[in-house]
Amino acid sequence: MKHFHYKTLSELRQNAEELTQHVRFVEDKRKVQDLLARKVTVGNMTLGNSMAIHPMEGCDSTLDGRPDELTWRRYERFARGGAKLIWFEATAVREDGRANARQLWINKDNVSDYARLHEMMLKVHMEACGDTSDLLIPMQLTHSGRYSYPKRLIAYHNPLIDKKTATPADQPVISDDELERLEDQYVDAARLALQAGFKAIDLKVTHGYLLSELMGAKLREGRYGGSLENRTRFMKNVLGKMRAEFGARLKLCMRLGCYDGVPHDMDQQTKLGVPLDYPLPYPHGWGVDANDPMREDLTEVKTAIGWFKEWGVELLNVSLGSPYYNPHIGRPYEKPDEGSYEEPEHPLVGVDRHFRIAAELQKTFPDLPMVGTGYSWLQIYAVNAAAYNVEQGRIALFGIGRNALAYPDFAKDIQEKGELDELRVCKTLTYCTFLMRQKNNELGQFPSGCPPFDKLVYGPIMKEARLAARKLA
Repeated sequence: MKHFHYKTLSELRQNAEELTQHVRFVEDKRKVQDLLARKVTVGNMTLGNSMAIHPMEGCDSTLDGRPDELTWRRYERFARGGAKLIWFEATAVREDGRANARQLWINKDNVSDYARLHEMMLKVHMEACGDTSDLLIPMQLTHSGRYSYPKRLIAYHNPLIDKKTATPADQPVISDDELERLEDQYVDAARLALQAGFKAIDLKVTHGYLLSELMGAKLREGRYGGSLENRTRFMKNVLGKMRAEFGARLKLCMRLGCYDGVPHDMDQQTKLGVPLDYPLPYPHGWGVDANDPMREDLTEVKTAIGWFKEWGVELLNVSLGSPYYNPHIGRPYEKPDEGSYEEPEHPLVGVDRHFRIAAELQKTFPDLPMVGTGYSWLQIYAVNAAAYNVEQGRIALFGIGRNALAYPDFAKDIQEKGELDELRVCKTLTYCTFLMRQKNNELGQFPSGCPPFDKLVYGPIMKEARLAARKLA
């Protein structure tokens, strides 16, 4: 189903005004340049512009968690690209917290590899951009929880997510004691990140991974479930321990999923995504309206963000949904990942959800800079929407995810021309997601990238992955 058929910004604007309330645009290229060149204060530092690269996993580490050849290539390209916030991808805090066999994992045996990679990024950015004092590279720390490889750890039982992930109803949840031990492992990983030269870390609390799942664990018993105070206990303890040990040497950031939504599946007749049957009131999830979980309720989210800010978080990256059970929420797309469902809504509606939620949160906390998500489907017009949101105070920073894999130097083109190159911009065909899902090679994971726009490297990988998938079918 083709949705993106716009030849001009005016065509897109007309459709956006018909379908949405929050997707609006700045047309003047010079104004786009000026708005996205705005500096952003984050704690005691100032970022050199309002453009960010989201944490995009390449699934290309060595089996012992070291950055491999393609990791180095990706971050060299990002470092040259001109964005002043490069959010380093999800890096596991322990081996069994990895989402796949080739997810990055920082540990005492490979910290020097991360130090060399970080040093390379600073060197390359200095060569390309002339200054690194206004560049921030937070390392995203994660435990993949329910999606860990090879052993899954769940925070609570949501029957809908259990069904999507084939999780047995009698699988034990992670204990309070193990969560308490894990807190210290997050601090250990932060210590290694600081040792490697990273001046900031991010707690990954999104996409259904362990910390994100804790946020929705309303029916969990014990110290880490039930009340909002309990569900945020892990984050409070970890942030407090990091502040106590590292002080101002380490900036604390968070990528927060602010609306879980409801798990979806494919309707076999229409091929569209449809929500799984859910009870009312809906007793699970985070940021959802219990009486209509297809809608957000940000009451608890705002309370938690206020606490995170008190506990030391200086930069928030706003995210939605889960790629595992409702990918259209987090990543409005033109073409589904192979084997997944077609968009159940016009992608503009999904973009509007991103913009609406981010704007409400940013306006509630104007002194906590936030990074917005959900721009890639807009293709070349993403910059016009971003400029509007920045101008209106609806977001502090414009973040790009998939498009950075296709177009790592997008920020330079915005700075120089106030627009993107249509021949290079991501078309949201989700080939990168397809590659992330492919495990059937000798290393247990195919690396992920952009086959359409990085053909020499990822074109052959895509062919190999499709061949392997056909053999399994």
